[in-house]
Amino acid sequence: MKKIIVFASGSGTNAENIIKYFLNTEIARVVSVFTNNASAKVIERAKNHQIPVEIFSKNELLERKVLQKVQEIDPDLIILAGFLLKFPENIIEQYPHKIINIHPALLPNYGGKGMYGMHIHRAIVNNKEKETGISIHYVNENYDEGAIIFQANVALTDEDTPETVAEKIHELEQKHFPEIIHRLLEA
Repeated sequence: MKKIIVFASGSGTNAENIIKYFLNTEIARVVSVFTNNASAKVIERAKNHQIPVEIFSKNELLERKVLQKVQEIDPDLIILAGFLLKFPENIIEQYPHKIINIHPALLPNYGGKGMYGMHIHRAIVNNKEKETGISIHYVNENYDEGAIIFQANVALTDEDTPETVAEKIHELEQKHFPEIIHRLLEA
């Protein structure tokens, strides 16, 4: 059975969706959730599924403490699901092409530092974009610049608000993220 680690900073809806999806397969399990936010809702979601949680500081991420915990688990895949800190090069170097992220826009548009969540959705509405979507990509040393694995798009209307865009993106994430992870683990 392959091992997945999920890194998340917030509510954890994507993390929980991945946990539930793999409970129904024989290929892999989420074996740990890592978070930099001691009050993140993802902690409760993980514990509800008996998934161990590692809470760490930004300094512990940049130093070797988080890397050491990851190495103890020896995951087959590391998933960033709403993880807001820049991922450290010491982990990226140890796990090349084994770290993926989901981004709530069609990269390379609306990527980079500070571009996450409602910041992206507001920018998309303000720019009167006709479509948006999700990008699942490998993680490298730069924000949102790793090779794209998969994209899915959704049409927008003039009536869309940042909140309705967020809902449309969430539907795409919930549908596609676990499936793409499954496909990568089978490869």
